[in-house]
Amino acid sequence: MKTFAALTSLALCAVTAFAQQNYASVEIKTTHVAGNVYMLEGSGGNIGVSVGPDGVLMVDNEFLPLAAKIEAAVAKLNPGPLKFMLNTHWHGDHTGGNAHFGKKGVIIAHQNARLRLGSAAKPAPPEAMPVVTVNDTASVHFNGEEIRLWHVGPGHTDGDVIIHFTKSGVLHMGDQFVNPRFPFIDFASGGDVQGYIKTVGNVLAQCDDKTKIIPGHGALATKADLKKFHDMLTATSGVVKKAIAAGKSLADIKADPAWAQWKEFGAVAGPTGSSRYIEALYNGLGKK
Repeated sequence: MKTFAALTSLALCAVTAFAQQNYASVEIKTTHVAGNVYMLEGSGGNIGVSVGPDGVLMVDNEFLPLAAKIEAAVAKLNPGPLKFMLNTHWHGDHTGGNAHFGKKGVIIAHQNARLRLGSAAKPAPPEAMPVVTVNDTASVHFNGEEIRLWHVGPGHTDGDVIIHFTKSGVLHMGDQFVNPRFPFIDFASGGDVQGYIKTVGNVLAQCDDKTKIIPGHGALATKADLKKFHDMLTATSGVVKKAIAAGKSLADIKADPAWAQWKEFGAVAGPTGSSRYIEALYNGLGKK
């Protein structure tokens, strides 16, 4: 258990280290997505919000020091009470505000996300823990639409869920989609490269040209953006698979000039930078 806690703590640090800043300077940007759904951007993972006659439902909540700012931004959309707080996965840049919002609404997440929140080197306090856990699928009927959660299997972590606002035609993918950048595969939290790519392909097949997609990080997206992301995942994994089969080293693969064609996705430094992504492909696809 100590080893598990250490690994998950290191993984969490890798995700959050590049988001640390003076939170006092962070401003919360609000964008209407479709129907009852809005996207909030501050520092950390993008937030989805459903507002309407039933009150407020949120998806993810960034970092705890931003809770008051996030709450104020949501209140401008709807002064009603927060009823549900959905977590796409366990990382602190998406669940840091659980300790605040968990006192106001019911936290829902995958069972593995709850496990990891409680087993980290610094476990989440009781009020930050999911109260309802999802195994495969679940639905919340709220503000006139079915809001579906489904577990995608090991990908970014082993506890990711996709959120589908069915009437509004909006998906919140958490870190199963980052736009446009290379993804972070958290192996210490059960992440899997091939599972990640498979999930993106499965979600893409369910989209149409009207679908709006809230990524875990980056700009509000469309089916075309998700397809571009999936094409990159497929092509880059193919390059690495071929190189591994040819006996090339990690250094050889990183030096391959082919990576220049995907430089747009490596523009963001940190856990989602090109070097870390290539290492993830090499380690994940090279497993026997």
